[in-house]
Amino acid sequence: MMNWNCKKFEELTHNEIFEIFKARCEVFVVEQNCHYQDVDNEDLNAFHLFAMVDEKLTAYCQIYSSDDKIKIGRVLITKPFRGKNYGRALMLKALDFIKQNWKNATIQIQAQVYLKNFYQSLGFKPISEEYLDAGIPHIDMILKLDSEGNKSINLTL
Repeated sequence: MMNWNCKKFEELTHNEIFEIFKARCEVFVVEQNCHYQDVDNEDLNAFHLFAMVDEKLTAYCQIYSSDDKIKIGRVLITKPFRGKNYGRALMLKALDFIKQNWKNATIQIQAQVYLKNFYQSLGFKPISEEYLDAGIPHIDMILKLDSEGNKSINLTL
């Protein structure tokens, strides 16, 4: 069974930190061949939303405030769990968490271009042209919440 958690950095256990950084390295550095410093200052201030199965990380993203926006980053599903709608479940959990904690929020993501339609299905709108980040085509997208935290998406799986 998938166990969901959302914690600040200082609340994470040693095993959770290890699993998060291991998965991020496997996905972003090894699989996607991105040579950049993955661990950064956002990690210390972000909320870390993740799912574990048998103490192994299956889904992850970080949520943090920056430049008057709420940002969702480092979105990943580990290889054995891809193709099972866990990406949608992760994003719906992230959006629900943001809805509960920030009203009138503008949520911004730097989406890989091949996932543009997926994010649009959640209500995100493109706000930039395509650009390369670490050699991978990306596009900036936003989703705005109203004063009640409402958005134009369906939060059911």
